[in-house]
Amino acid sequence: MEPAILIITLACGMLVSRVGLPPLIGYLVAGFVLFLFGIEESSLPMLEQLANLGVTLLLFAIGLKLDLRSLFKAEVWAGSSLHLLGSMLFFIPLLKLLGLLGLEQLTGLEIDQLALLAFALSFSSTIFAVKILEDKGDMQSLYGRVAIGILIMQDIFAVAFLTISKGDIPSYWALALLLLPLAKPLIYKAFDRVGHGELLVLFGLVMALVMGAGLFELVGLKPDLGALIIGILLAGHPKSSELAKSLFYFKELFLVAFFLTVGLNGLPSFSDIGLAAILVLVVPIKVILFMYLLTHFKLRSRTALMSSFSLGNYSEFGLIVAAVATSKGWLPPQWMVILAVALSFSFLFAAPLNIATSRIYQKYQGRLKRLEKHPLHPEDRPIPVGNPRFLILGMGRIGSGAYDELRARYDGEILGVEHKQELVDFHMSEGRNVVQGDASDTDFWEKLDRAPHLELVLLTMPHHVGNQFAVEQLQLLDYQGKLSAIVKYKEDAQSLSESGVHSVYNLYEAAGTGFVEHLVKELLTPSGAAPDNPDAINRKNEVDTLESEPKG
Repeated sequence: MEPAILIITLACGMLVSRVGLPPLIGYLVAGFVLFLFGIEESSLPMLEQLANLGVTLLLFAIGLKLDLRSLFKAEVWAGSSLHLLGSMLFFIPLLKLLGLLGLEQLTGLEIDQLALLAFALSFSSTIFAVKILEDKGDMQSLYGRVAIGILIMQDIFAVAFLTISKGDIPSYWALALLLLPLAKPLIYKAFDRVGHGELLVLFGLVMALVMGAGLFELVGLKPDLGALIIGILLAGHPKSSELAKSLFYFKELFLVAFFLTVGLNGLPSFSDIGLAAILVLVVPIKVILFMYLLTHFKLRSRTALMSSFSLGNYSEFGLIVAAVATSKGWLPPQWMVILAVALSFSFLFAAPLNIATSRIYQKYQGRLKRLEKHPLHPEDRPIPVGNPRFLILGMGRIGSGAYDELRARYDGEILGVEHKQELVDFHMSEGRNVVQGDASDTDFWEKLDRAPHLELVLLTMPHHVGNQFAVEQLQLLDYQGKLSAIVKYKEDAQSLSESGVHSVYNLYEAAGTGFVEHLVKELLTPSGAAPDNPDAINRKNEVDTLESEPKG
């Protein structure tokens, strides 16, 4: 049946993608379809193992990208804690009321069982939010970082519950895990030496599954927590982003197995579907509560709305909590199926809303702005740009080189934009005028002040999608100056040229030209040639011409 499983999963994923919904919804549907064909989760033990690997690698990947300091921000730790408390205070009376109204699944449940259900329903989906943010390219945006921080806090709450629910006291050896940071220099040295190929992937798998999940499970702690913590430990390494990209497709493939296992838990009855639908109808309450809390912590209404919509669903961790509760006999087994259906429905509800968030904000902008508290959050205030002549979006090696060359050749103010705060601090210490911002995020353009005398914008971000997006945003702002961009592929160059970019610089094609220019300057200069050598004289004239012409 393995080929049939792959074919059905692929077909469902493609069909769902065709209507503009995330493929993960198709994988959930595929699980229900497979169950209809008589395939149950218990008959596919390897699928469950792959699903567990997917969740483990997901948390490891989150850890690799996590700035631990972000968890200590009030909007993250206080926002997630207050939302958990508020959700439980809302769901417990609601579930009790539905039981009194005669819904058989809730009749007779005790207050502690209702609290367990409310706890499970309070979580938002890490997998869904990460997928949505990655697809939109907003992982590094402020609203994306706030949403991920809240999700990680929720995951920590869930992992704490799961660890306590095991009924086992962790081994006293668990205290030795506090010494893990002392091993950081040794781990980083190994990280430096694994290169960039398959050894890097193997290193990541060993870190996530052995040093993280395996080690924590050995001392009686939750394996997923170990993967997250090891990921955080590696997050400061220069190659952490490259490692996350190397493991991306492993994580994605294993997460397909996770969504299949959700559907393979069984088909719901009509009354189960009805109850799941009722639960989905109250998801907007979760969104409104997030919206209120985040604006209370002085985020702009747009940032709060984007974060809230990312979190407006039910969670796979809620399913895991329910699975533990049913296995312990704390909840009736049918609740696994009900929560699985509610999870699926909530994804169907949340996917189009996340796509339409900007349009919704534009429509209700006036009302939403009334929720804002001033002064605004320091990271969410308008970005002052001064009065630059040149703007460089992306201050990596190419952007930095362009900045220094423009500064040496031309008068006028230059402004660089970089999304990583540590790089902004570095450039400022080097005397460059750089502000923090992510030009691939609509939020950046919403907060950007206008620059009336801007002549040239250089798009030096490493990803074509980001550069293309920046071009579109500049056109919306009615920018009339020149545009120049870097690309890696011919088709990207054509796309940018058609979008109105005046000058496109292909890094790969120009590498050979630059190499020859370097040879001419360093090895083939006229100093090593006879004075009357016409070729040498011609070469000197060419070099002099190249060096005298402005490259801006």
